[in-house]
Amino acid sequence: MNEHARPPFAEKQQPMPGSSAEMNVAPDYGEKTYKGSGRLKGKKAVITGADSGIVRAVALAFAREGADVLAHYFSEDEDAAETRRLVEDAGRKCVLMRGDIKDPAHCRAVIEKAVSALGGIDVLVNNAAHQATFATIEDISDDEWDVTFRTNIHAMFYLSKAAVPHMKKGGAIINTTSINADAPNPKLLAYATTKGAIQNFTGGLAQLLAEKGIRVNCVAPGPIWTPLIPSTMPPEAVKNFGKQVPMQRPGQPKEVAPVYVMLAADEASYVSGATIAVTGGKPIL
Repeated sequence: MNEHARPPFAEKQQPMPGSSAEMNVAPDYGEKTYKGSGRLKGKKAVITGADSGIVRAVALAFAREGADVLAHYFSEDEDAAETRRLVEDAGRKCVLMRGDIKDPAHCRAVIEKAVSALGGIDVLVNNAAHQATFATIEDISDDEWDVTFRTNIHAMFYLSKAAVPHMKKGGAIINTTSINADAPNPKLLAYATTKGAIQNFTGGLAQLLAEKGIRVNCVAPGPIWTPLIPSTMPPEAVKNFGKQVPMQRPGQPKEVAPVYVMLAADEASYVSGATIAVTGGKPIL
């Protein structure tokens, strides 16, 4: 995989949520390049949406930095198994958990599973998201709006609320927002709206948890090459994906993962309430 692959891309459309194995240009998760240095040694992390995309690279990087991982996913068993292989090949424990985080009871079960299987929680990465493209507001059904909010922001609240009582001073919550929080794509109206809510949730929760010594930050990726792209965007958008930013290419998952490592590490002890942009040169406010 050329880490600097540029548009145009000739990707076939996929059903949501997409699969890495089916992509013509495979995403680079850092399998051959990420080198750990023990920055997360002994930490226990819960990561949602970890079957593919950005946080497969995050799970790999966390493992190579010394963390054990509970990797949660919705239904993509084969992709999730590959994430587990990468974590275990790094010599760390990986617990897979399948299910629907739109259900608050399931979110609580995720945290309970992490506590029992890993022995605690030091880092929570709220990443799982639903995205779909619509040309007009009339095309967005009530159910679509509800699914987007329940997946992207409601679940983040349920998981964080359940995790905080198990987290000690020095713990970290890392939420995935988007460049859409700052510059919303009108054709991603529901998704972009939730990403703005995530940024606001992060800032408020960071202040609420400061006295507990738990840090809360978010990462705002720009165009990143993941299975979500050919499974949720029209062919023309996929063909030119990433062309709109100054670097004129999409980022690879491995180029985002180091930011999550930094925010999870103890060295970031004074970083909370922040939004870290990974946008290929396009500034966000």
